[in-house]
Amino acid sequence: MKILALETSADDTAAAVVAVDARGFGRILGQALYTQAAEHQKYGGIVPELASRAHQAHLPALTTRALQQVNLTLAEVDAIAATTGPGLTTALAMGASFGKTLALSLSKPFLATNHIEGHALSPLLAKDHALAEAFLLRHEPYLLLLVTGGHTQLLLVRQVGDYQLLGTTADDAVGECFDKAGALLQLPHPAGPKIESLAAQGNPHALHFPHPRTAGPLDFSFSGLKTAVRQAIERGGHPPADIAASLQHTAAQLLAEKLRLALQQTQAKHAVVAGGVAANQTIRTALQQVCVAAGASFTAPPLALCTDNAAMIAYTAGLRHQAGLPDGGGLAAPLHPRWPL
Repeated sequence: MKILALETSADDTAAAVVAVDARGFGRILGQALYTQAAEHQKYGGIVPELASRAHQAHLPALTTRALQQVNLTLAEVDAIAATTGPGLTTALAMGASFGKTLALSLSKPFLATNHIEGHALSPLLAKDHALAEAFLLRHEPYLLLLVTGGHTQLLLVRQVGDYQLLGTTADDAVGECFDKAGALLQLPHPAGPKIESLAAQGNPHALHFPHPRTAGPLDFSFSGLKTAVRQAIERGGHPPADIAASLQHTAAQLLAEKLRLALQQTQAKHAVVAGGVAANQTIRTALQQVCVAAGASFTAPPLALCTDNAAMIAYTAGLRHQAGLPDGGGLAAPLHPRWPL
């Protein structure tokens, strides 16, 4: 089954074609991405109206490029998918309306897809297929640490469409913490990659930032870490590189400790990290060390699949369709600015 998908939940415009075989294994056939980061940088965050206009302007060409990479025509795809939530309403509307128009004109199914579920299943597209074989063929669940701009959650992925929430953040997600701390350090938006680059020049043990207590043992809290960064800047005496390195080190240790507790609680054999913050190498290393100590496998998506992309949307839509799960409403699918997994 070949699925053409569109992703426009925030400030990245993406199109991709993914093939999903009868067992559920996915293969990316073509993908194209337009990143709007430079257009929003001077505003210190995403401007929804600008994002929507850019999506509208670039979607047709990106769709054509993704199809041309594998010499496919629109008539040869089996279904059209698009992100319908969560995200910015006006941005979501661009991808959903474009996708519905294509589906209607081609008489193809339209598959409304959850952006967060896309991140949750994206590690199955890893090239070594080890996790996919365990999950799809042996039906072994995996522990997911989801770290996107607006979400920090621990979930047990039992099967496609079956997710158990184990812990979530009480306030800021780790990605929001990085963005807000980056603004305090006068780094351009989005701050995550800039913090990682700056941290490489600093001492991660220069400052001892707090590890906050949470209501549940697997819950998260990052607002205190952001406050500690602000206080360190106001006190002075430490170069920005040391603050960034200490922030990154503390965030990695907080995430790693929660993952360790979750592995202990669930006895899961496999753990994965997904979402934009999963691109951070310090965090990846800390999580991998926890998994090695626990005797669990560790998987992270390729860097290109950590940030917002259409390949994960196409793959998720294909898996759900093959499993006979609801299509989100088809051509009548509503938008979900907030859409829990």
